[in-house]
Amino acid sequence: MVKRLRLISTAKRVGVVTRPYPFRPTEVPEEFRGKPIIDGEKCTGCGSCRNVCTPNAIEIEDDLEKGVRRVKIFYGRCIFCGRCSDICPEEAIKLTKEFELASKTREDLYQVIELKMVKCKICGKPFTTERSLKKTLKSVPEELHEQLYICPDCREKSTAYIESYTKRR
Repeated sequence: MVKRLRLISTAKRVGVVTRPYPFRPTEVPEEFRGKPIIDGEKCTGCGSCRNVCTPNAIEIEDDLEKGVRRVKIFYGRCIFCGRCSDICPEEAIKLTKEFELASKTREDLYQVIELKMVKCKICGKPFTTERSLKKTLKSVPEELHEQLYICPDCREKSTAYIESYTKRR
């Protein structure tokens, strides 16, 4: 009985120590890393984010029939490490303060960005995104621009043919 009275007197002296979460939003620190979001206007679909994503929460898939590259983040796997945001050359991935990601459906845990792809001038197969190609065109001399519209496979075949032809002479 004496122990309970001491506990009650200590509780009155200290006051409330719990927080009213989830009834009021909790404040997160300034450097908090929450849910990453891809800015669909900036993303080029380069795949840097996928390469550094340790839990494989980021996938990139090419739909060759539709000519579209999809960049997907599955928040069910994401550990909010922020490596994708750090590595993105376009600064298209930003970390938010959002951490409550409970959902009734699995589909709500995905963010999907679709980027239109460029088709190879020789074989017609989509091989890179339009945004990525536009960015590359800015950094390459104009005389090489036509080469950039050819997929790596066709470029390799044409180079091999030229090399074999010059060796025969």
